[in-house]
Amino acid sequence: MSRTEASSMAVYGRLWTYTRRYGWMFALGVLGVTLDAAMQAAFVKFMEPLIDRVFVGKDSAFGLWLAGIIVLISVGRIIGNFAGVYGMEWVGRKVVADLRYELFRQYTALPAAFFDRFSSGSLISKLAYNSEQVANAATKSIISALRDVMLVILLVGVMVTSNLKLTLVMLLLVPMIGLLVTVISRRFRRISHRIQDSMGDVSHVTEEAVTGHRVVKVFQGQDAEIHRFATVNDKTRRLHMRMQATHLAGSSMVQVAAAAAIVVLMIVATRPGMLESISAGTFTTIFWAMVGTIPPLKRLTTVQSQMQKGVAAADSIFQVLDTEPEQDTGRFEAERVRGEIELRNVSFSYPGTDTPVLQDISFRVPAGSVTALVGHSGSGKTTLAGLLPRFYPYSAGHVLLDGRELKEYRLDNLRSQIALVSQDVVLFNDSVAGNIAYGALAEASREAIEDAARAAHAMGFIEKLPQQLDTLVGENGTLLSGGQRQRLAIARALLKDAPILILDEATSALDNESERAIQEALAEVMKHRTTLVIAHRLSTIENADQVIVLESGRVIESGTHEELLANGKVYASLYHTQFGRERANGAGQD
Repeated sequence: MSRTEASSMAVYGRLWTYTRRYGWMFALGVLGVTLDAAMQAAFVKFMEPLIDRVFVGKDSAFGLWLAGIIVLISVGRIIGNFAGVYGMEWVGRKVVADLRYELFRQYTALPAAFFDRFSSGSLISKLAYNSEQVANAATKSIISALRDVMLVILLVGVMVTSNLKLTLVMLLLVPMIGLLVTVISRRFRRISHRIQDSMGDVSHVTEEAVTGHRVVKVFQGQDAEIHRFATVNDKTRRLHMRMQATHLAGSSMVQVAAAAAIVVLMIVATRPGMLESISAGTFTTIFWAMVGTIPPLKRLTTVQSQMQKGVAAADSIFQVLDTEPEQDTGRFEAERVRGEIELRNVSFSYPGTDTPVLQDISFRVPAGSVTALVGHSGSGKTTLAGLLPRFYPYSAGHVLLDGRELKEYRLDNLRSQIALVSQDVVLFNDSVAGNIAYGALAEASREAIEDAARAAHAMGFIEKLPQQLDTLVGENGTLLSGGQRQRLAIARALLKDAPILILDEATSALDNESERAIQEALAEVMKHRTTLVIAHRLSTIENADQVIVLESGRVIESGTHEELLANGKVYASLYHTQFGRERANGAGQD
């Protein structure tokens, strides 16, 4: 057994652990499929007495009895087919539901670095398309394979009990079919893996075009996006056609082998010595039993495509399920931290890269103070703030919260102490109230939600919505303006009432008037919280207790706004070129 085949067997073995949970229904499906195959074989077997005894022997009474038996056989086939198909489909859907649930749960537990490596389109494709391929492998292909294998075995049994010598002709099929199944399954496996990747590309390109439809239209990128989609779409089409060509080649070779076996059967059966020893009914039974093995043998080669698609799909799902989730080795829990933060010689590089994003960062944030992180784009501000909720594990140095290493805190407990408002607002297809009181805040009272919305200066537009707080905001808040979405995110942070607040350009989407209102609310809420601000807003920067200036992942300056201006270095240059222009224009924009 090759390494690839061993891997496929391992994947099947792992899928079987899911199937085994519903063993009773699986057994019912197997019983039904077996009954269906047995009734088909029985029908062929009864052709021998039908011809020899009824038509040759003229036994009309036996013919009536045989007609009743055929009715029972038909009823047995109906029952067996229903039980087999329904039982296997039920098991298959339960297996896929379990896989989807575990995959989705794993998505929520994986570290941020995982999502940096994969597009959301490919991850969605695994949940939707790949899991459906597993469903086909766990239902349709298993049903087909079981029925066809049982039918071939039973038809061979019919042939053996009718005439052993003629049955030996059937052995001509065995080597060729065995070789075909081996070669075709390997080819199916290779193509199936490529199809999974190709469907991920289709989902990714589609997602980008749909999400960025405004940019596409404004910059007239329709032709470019259509070309991108056409490329990946045509690649997927070609892979499917290669799969279909393999199907047809396999079934054609089975027909060639079967035709050769039937020709040999005719030659052997019509020899003078053989003609004297077999009856017309025996020959007819063997002939139709052999012909009856051709469709299931063809399907057995074809079913390899579904099986290998399922293996490739399950393998891609298991790779995600086997990815190490976020490490949570901490045991300490704090009811509410004071919020004193200290970084000592902290360095960080993204997984899989050698280029450091942060290098030897050291500074202290007193509890209840406001610290602004300033620097050019790509200087490491957002990455630095992302270390605090442990989105990324720092590779060197120490990050202390209330004098205790971050890694000592339980992850859920640590994150319960932090509220985050980022430039890229994330809203869910839920009501306004549901988005404010999200997750652990779901039990918040209506009054508390309204107070948070009012503090974020959001009630003004909320009261104008059709159902006010109960209005659905659409996917990612598409029914709201950027400023309205930003205010809901701020209301969510205010409702959480965490001792640590991270503001990642939190007022970037607001107009001048809204920004002034939000700054007043933020100034009030920051009084009793430790706040890290990543922003270019003058009021926030000027009123910060300290400003940390980053460049290429290093701290190059620190101090108050006035001190850094007096130094006349990088911060002063940033201020006069960017901040000063904003103040002069009164734009309040980055």
